[in-house]
Amino acid sequence: MSTVAAFDLDGTLTQRDCVRPFLVALGGWHGVIGALARRPLDSARAALTGDRDAFKEIVVGGMFRGRRVAEVDVRGAAFADCIDGRWLRPDMTARMRWHQGQGHTVVVVSASLGAYLRPLGRRLAVDAVLCTDVVDDGLRYGDALVGGNCRAREKATRLAHWLDANGFGAAELWAYGDSAGDREMLAMATHAVWVDGTTLTEEPS
Repeated sequence: MSTVAAFDLDGTLTQRDCVRPFLVALGGWHGVIGALARRPLDSARAALTGDRDAFKEIVVGGMFRGRRVAEVDVRGAAFADCIDGRWLRPDMTARMRWHQGQGHTVVVVSASLGAYLRPLGRRLAVDAVLCTDVVDDGLRYGDALVGGNCRAREKATRLAHWLDANGFGAAELWAYGDSAGDREMLAMATHAVWVDGTTLTEEPS
């Protein structure tokens, strides 16, 4: 039987959230405020109802809107360097390397943004990255997310589809997460590992 290890990014592989600092690096706080101001009614509704997914689409879509894909790719690659050099958790990186050393298929499944998560995935030599993306026409970005925010149920759905599409439907699944947005993915797993407030050994006990 094949084995797949699925890792969340923010707070699981890393010591902190990555979305907010990337957006600030991309467009500054004035860009965040501008994205909210462009859709004031939707922004207010998302804030009042606590709809994190709608709020994220407003902010991320608003800040990516009209930007050149090539420009964001360059920013994303630089930000991936920052994550790799400063924010990765040593214990979680060691656990990922253990899975890779065992010949397991490793997937990062995250609400983080593809602009930096894909180059980070290449650095980490993972087999696939499932994440949040913004629509684009090949040259410039639009202002909507592709398939929504990759968290909670959406995260589990994307992972399930990826497993089936790649012949891993019957695989032994390890899943690592740290927040409410990971619970559905953890519920899918043969081995679910909650990492918030913990330090993992390199090899599972």
